[in-house]
Amino acid sequence: MGVPGLLGLAAWSFYVLVLAVQPHQAHSSIHGSFGLNKGAVASPENGLCASSVTVHGYKCEEHEVTTKDGYILSVQRIPEGRVGGTAGTKKQPVLIQHGVSVDGLTWFLNSPEQNLPLILADNGFDVWISNTRGTRLSRRHVSLDPSQRAFWNWSWDELVSFELPALFDYVYGQTGQKIDYVGHSLGTLTALASFSEGKLVNQLKSAALLSPIAYLSHMKTALGNIAAKSFVGEIVTLFGLAEFNPKGEAGGDFLKFLCDNPGVDCSDLVTAIAGKNCCLNSSTVDLFLMNEPQPTSTMNMVHLSQTVRDGVVAKYNYGRRDYNLMHYGEAVPPIYNLSNIPHDLPMFLSYGGQDALSDVLDVKHLLDDLKSHDVDKLSVQFIKDYAHADFIMGVNAKDVVYNQVVKFFKGQH
Repeated sequence: MGVPGLLGLAAWSFYVLVLAVQPHQAHSSIHGSFGLNKGAVASPENGLCASSVTVHGYKCEEHEVTTKDGYILSVQRIPEGRVGGTAGTKKQPVLIQHGVSVDGLTWFLNSPEQNLPLILADNGFDVWISNTRGTRLSRRHVSLDPSQRAFWNWSWDELVSFELPALFDYVYGQTGQKIDYVGHSLGTLTALASFSEGKLVNQLKSAALLSPIAYLSHMKTALGNIAAKSFVGEIVTLFGLAEFNPKGEAGGDFLKFLCDNPGVDCSDLVTAIAGKNCCLNSSTVDLFLMNEPQPTSTMNMVHLSQTVRDGVVAKYNYGRRDYNLMHYGEAVPPIYNLSNIPHDLPMFLSYGGQDALSDVLDVKHLLDDLKSHDVDKLSVQFIKDYAHADFIMGVNAKDVVYNQVVKFFKGQH
């Protein structure tokens, strides 16, 4: 795989593993209970609506969406704000997609006044929250079980090909309106890849991409030495090509294996990997760590590492010419040409100066791909002090980011 590929897999693997087993190392310098949604604990038994929405006086509906490859996704709908709205008026739908190894709950960790879904609902939007396959609320399939390896035979390619289209089809079918989209982290990569292939665009009104992930060649990380070591065999041995569960026994073993290497400091890995988040509340981080990270597929993690190694946004590389030929009809996986994204698609990109996963240089590479975009259709926000998690849990995210998202969406109507 080579050093860059190892570096990528190390960074993403460390990111989710450290969140799982080192909760008290993730705290920033902001303390107290500002903006904390203390009741936010979701489980398959009570659902996300009951745990994080209706408790605050909002209407919420639990929905199921089945993808063409058979996964049954849990989706929540918040049809209106806390004070309701004008009867009979159609509200603009917005679909919110989380990142890798988390689920829809991450958007609700701050108080109703401070979290994006409820802010959007209170601003007159019809809000839909997705939960990616394999996470705790979306572990069902029409014929497979999570205990079977076949259940985990997917990477983010399948999120592009099957999951986002199913979600868009469902929301469009329910509302009859084009959809505003919000993605964070992996939720931006899958959206960009989809847009580049002409998927979703006929049902899409506009897109807001937070911590946009496309190119990953410049991820800042303090883990260069360990990344140079051949531990990919360890991840395959421990996880197989099936479920990547950071909270499982194999996750702990893998982290111990990495931390036992000389020169690796496991005391503050979240900062080393995701960047120095400026604006996290320590109590909110505790709540996050009670609920996250969530499982994903090992294949998905490997695909992300390939994105680092190869310096291009491409489909999954099976590592053998014959396998690639079988899947793609060519020996090298085809790329997602991001310059093919429709130039008149309204997009808002917000990225942080301290983000080690969505690095400034990589975002500039993405923006270079978008250089032919209609000037009045592309809005870009740079937040000097923000890192990866500030966009979903920052105590000032409402004032810094979310109000701008609302303004952007309303500007398209």
